[in-house]
Amino acid sequence: MNMSKLVFAGTGIIAAISAFSTAASAQGKVYYGFQAEQFEYRVGDESEKRFVWDADAFIGTDEVKLRWQGGGERNLDADYNEGLENRFVLQTPISDFFDAKAGVRLDTPKGTDRWYGVVGVMGLAPQWFEVDADLFVSEVGDASARLDVEYEALLTNYLILTPSFELNAAFSEDREIEVGSGFSSAEFGLRLSYDLIDRAVAPYIGVAYERKLGNTADFAKDEGEDYEATFVVAGLRLMF
Repeated sequence: MNMSKLVFAGTGIIAAISAFSTAASAQGKVYYGFQAEQFEYRVGDESEKRFVWDADAFIGTDEVKLRWQGGGERNLDADYNEGLENRFVLQTPISDFFDAKAGVRLDTPKGTDRWYGVVGVMGLAPQWFEVDADLFVSEVGDASARLDVEYEALLTNYLILTPSFELNAAFSEDREIEVGSGFSSAEFGLRLSYDLIDRAVAPYIGVAYERKLGNTADFAKDEGEDYEATFVVAGLRLMF
């Protein structure tokens, strides 16, 4: 990435955080928190090894919050990041169970970097499904969308089974980052965690299946890359 572009963006984000903190303090009590839904080691069906994380942090009031959402996947065999994403969004309630959000996203994977504008909603759907849905528009004008759904099933007071599903779709082709139009990728997960410290620390084990779809899968095949994989996972879920 162009260094001046990165420095400019970083300076802007820091200034926005500072201004937001001052404004939020004036509105009322300020809350903050951090959680890592995934912080895990993966071993694939072809013995490939990955380290994967999915986390977010927030600061703000009941009316408005500044939230960072980040995730990534590191290929431990080849020692590089296959994906690295950071989102900075402002979030505000639109109903008793859902918040609207808007902001920016930066992807710095092994290939071309991408900036995106972000709008979306997140919250609890009926039956207590956790939903996070986003629409992205990249710096080159390509639009895409993502849907994340997760459900926590309490087997006991301490043992929790968590199925999860993520679906990505692109409304146009972006060959530089090897994403084709249509549904581009999906991931299914099933994790069994044990609550050690009042939901703050919970080790887990599970499985994850990820697959590239449609034209995106064709791009992977053309490059001689895998377009699907199944992993056994072990990790920690953290919440503070």
